[in-house]
Amino acid sequence: MIERVITSGTFSLDGGTWEVDNNVWIVGDDTEVVVIDAAHDAGAILEAVGDRRIEAVVCTHAHNDHINAAAPLGAPIRLHPADDVLWRRHHTDGLPYLPLEDGETITVGGIELEILHTPGHTPGAVCLYAAAEGVVFTGDTLFRGGPGATGRSFSSYDTIVESIRTRLMTLPPDTVVYTGHGDTTTIGAEAVALARVRTASGGDPSPGGSSTPLAVR
Repeated sequence: MIERVITSGTFSLDGGTWEVDNNVWIVGDDTEVVVIDAAHDAGAILEAVGDRRIEAVVCTHAHNDHINAAAPLGAPIRLHPADDVLWRRHHTDGLPYLPLEDGETITVGGIELEILHTPGHTPGAVCLYAAAEGVVFTGDTLFRGGPGATGRSFSSYDTIVESIRTRLMTLPPDTVVYTGHGDTTTIGAEAVALARVRTASGGDPSPGGSSTPLAVR
């Protein structure tokens, strides 16, 4: 069972603040779930979860708009430690998390989620691949239309493209891509889009790292 909750709030970094809509993904069954990217509105997330048990809150990365509703959910928070510097910028109170490891598998409601470390948007960005379901949750690493943003602190265009090429483009083309913002896509569609962006631009097409407006996050 995969559900989406769209929440709204702000993303802040490098002295700027932007209004954003985020996809919060709830994965599991009728008794237990994992929440992926608890953004903005803990009340809306808890309402969608209902009486199910939250086994973990998994953060695809530590930009504030993907972690700012994690603590009130009352479940263990999982984050790749390479994003600790960003986590501490938001959680100045030292809120703890449990480190994610590349290759780790989180199982909830009979669904296995494999952690893929995909740095570039941030150093600790991860994707969660559910092979049996044919889906991958990409956070802000891959959107419909291209890579995530790389024009801000702790990001790298070359690194994100390498992560997408080696960790995501190797997945089956019909794998459904559930993104951190905006619309769903597939690996096959984004293989074509990525090739087009690289050919047209000869590299990074914009300071944001992608020609898609969604990638400003």
